[in-house]
This record gives sequence, C-alpha cells and structure tokens, in this order.
Amino acid sequence: MDVLRDAKKAIGLVRREMRLREARRNLQEMLADRPALPAGHFRIAVYFADTEVNMYQIRQWYRPLQRLADRHPVVVLSRSPRGAEALLRDDALPVAFVPEVTELEAFLAEQDIRIVLYVNQNTRNFQMFRYGRRIHVFINHGESDKVYMSSNQYKAYDHAFIAGEAARDRLVDALWEYDVDARTSMIGRPQADHFAGDVPFTPDERTVVLYAPTWEGDRASMAYGSVRTHGVALVEALLATGRHRVIYRPHPRTGVMDAEYRAANERIIAMLTEANAADPAAHHVHDDGPVIGWQLTVADVAVLDVSAMIYDRLATGRPLLVTRPVSPEAEVDESGYLSACEWLSATAARTGAAAEIERVRVDAEAIERLGRWSTRYFGDTSPGAATERFEAAIDRLWAAASGHPDA
Repeated sequence: MDVLRDAKKAIGLVRREMRLREARRNLQEMLADRPALPAGHFRIAVYFADTEVNMYQIRQWYRPLQRLADRHPVVVLSRSPRGAEALLRDDALPVAFVPEVTELEAFLAEQDIRIVLYVNQNTRNFQMFRYGRRIHVFINHGESDKVYMSSNQYKAYDHAFIAGEAARDRLVDALWEYDVDARTSMIGRPQADHFAGDVPFTPDERTVVLYAPTWEGDRASMAYGSVRTHGVALVEALLATGRHRVIYRPHPRTGVMDAEYRAANERIIAMLTEANAADPAAHHVHDDGPVIGWQLTVADVAVLDVSAMIYDRLATGRPLLVTRPVSPEAEVDESGYLSACEWLSATAARTGAAAEIERVRVDAEAIERLGRWSTRYFGDTSPGAATERFEAAIDRLWAAASGHPDA
C-alpha cells in the first residue's frame, strides 16, 4: 500500500509540475503581447498570491474595483503563474506578475501604492506586510459565520472592511486587544450591487432552486459541505417532481480532498444531464462559470451550506434553506443568523426535500425574519448603498495615507 501511495503521489507531483510549466509558457506568451504597465500610475494594489483554484475570491470584486479604478488606479499583484494566467484571461484589471520578492520590490519602487487590498488569508500575504508607507486592508471574499470570519489574523492588517453589525459583534466577541471600531469599516456587500450574468433559460412556471454547496473542507471543524450527505438525495427528489428547475453550482474546490465527495458531485452532474436529455424543457443547469450573481437573484429558493453564499443570498431577502452539517466536529456559530435560519437536515433532504422547498418559499414568518437579519448583517441594502460605503471607506484611508509627511 505504501508503494502504491507513493507512486500516486509521484504521479500527482509530475502532473502538477507539467501544469505549472504549461501555465508559465502561456503566461510568457500573454505578457509578450501586452504593453508594459505604466510606471508611477497605480495607487491601489490588490495582492493575490493564489492559483486559479481560488479565483472566485477575487472575481467577485472585479466590478467594484473597476468602478473604484476610475478614481484611484488599481493593479493586481499576482504571485502565482497559474493565478496570473487566469487573471490575464479575465482581463478585468491590470495585472503585475511578480513571482519573486525582488520583482515585487522592483514594481513597488516604480509605483506610488498607498493602499493594498487582500481578499483572503493566504500565508504569502505575510511577505507583503513587510512594506510600510502603505495601508494594508483585508477586504475578504464574503460574509459568513464561519470561524474564519473572526480569525486572529485580522490583527495582521492595518484595517479591515466588514459587512455590518453582525461582523463587528463577531470580532468583538472573538478577539482580545483589538480595537474593532478604529480598525474596521462597515461597508455592507458592494458585490451585490453588481450581480451580473445572463440567465441561461427562460423563466416559466417551474420553481427555480439554486443548490450551491461548499467544498468538503480540509479539516473536521470546517466540514460544512453537503454534496455527499444531502446533495444527491436533494437533487434526485427535485428532478423527480417535474415542477422544479435546479441550478447546481458546486464550489470550485469540490472533491479536492475527498474521493467520495468528488464522486457524489459527479453523480449530481450526471443526473442533471440525464434529466435534461429526458425533458429538454426542464433546463436544469450545472453552473461552473466564473460569474456569480444571476443565480442568486433568479432562484425562488436557495439551498446553501454554511458558507459566504448564505450571506450573498441573505442580502437579496429571498427564501433560503441552510444544510445542517452532519459532522459533529463542524464548528457552527449559531449566535447569529444561523440561530434563526431555516435548516435542512440530511434526513429531510432524503425524505421531504421538495416539501421543504415549497414551505420556505411561501412562509411569511420565515421571509420576515430574513429581512430583519439582512439589515443586521448588511445595513442598507438598497441598490448602490454598499458601493458608496466601500468607496467612502477607501477615500478615508486614502486621505489618511496621503496625510503622512512622507506620502
């Protein structure tokens, strides 16, 4: 068994190296076709050290950052060849590929970067923290009640943008020696002002259900994924009614750690394909595209795992069910919205999924609770309000950075 395991590991490493070499070749060709970035032009940087696997974390910020760039030129600092390749293909923001620290330093030397934004907690963020004379800001890639959202890592940043009162209270409860009011700004969810994408079907009398599970997690405390425990039974039940249309949007990392989880994901995709072949008018969707937005607004009901997707949906004020994790080790903070949400157990997914979908779709009390919690998490959710708060927070930090004597 050890020999077989070592052989599989070796094959995996070879494949990884081959993909990396291909990405480097593609990246060199792409960079050769682009003009050099202008010196002395950029004022705000988004630091992104990840590969293409975590592109979803920065993609949701494209539109707010594009609008911000009209006032403060924005550049993405990419450290990974595969990440840089994906960023250049998206062509949403200027990209500086700076894989080595010396290249990063050279780029910073020719730019007046005063604010650096971070969308995740990649350990390589620490390499960027060494540079003073700029404000380092954690903007995150979503709002949720995961333990990640109250990590002590917040203290590593000069400032953090948080969604609202719920996020503030979460940090107050979790962190010692951290001045939340001085070091955070509540901005809501500016991404929700820019939800986009074309709906790939014509709405009809079918009830549209978005099932967007998270991945299986890399440790027991983060085992929130429901594909294996809920997902197969849920989708099977909805396909059987003939009254529902399923939009299945699994997390990009689905199945990377667990072969059974990966197999369940593949089974759901196969079921959708078979259902569409049997009834072309059903228009069930396996959605693995880069754009998130239309899925949240078109769905009559969303079924979501404990993840940031809950809070993106919560900002719309429309019905949702949250899958309850099966693992007793999964850490679920039920002091916030999850204390009042509509839970879907694995048992209910197997025995009454369609009925639960219909219940939350028309339950007036459940919908009213959604509205109250939406305000607590995001403040004013009227169109454009969060974007205004985001840009105002940037302006305040810009003024602070510009007010230093050596700025």
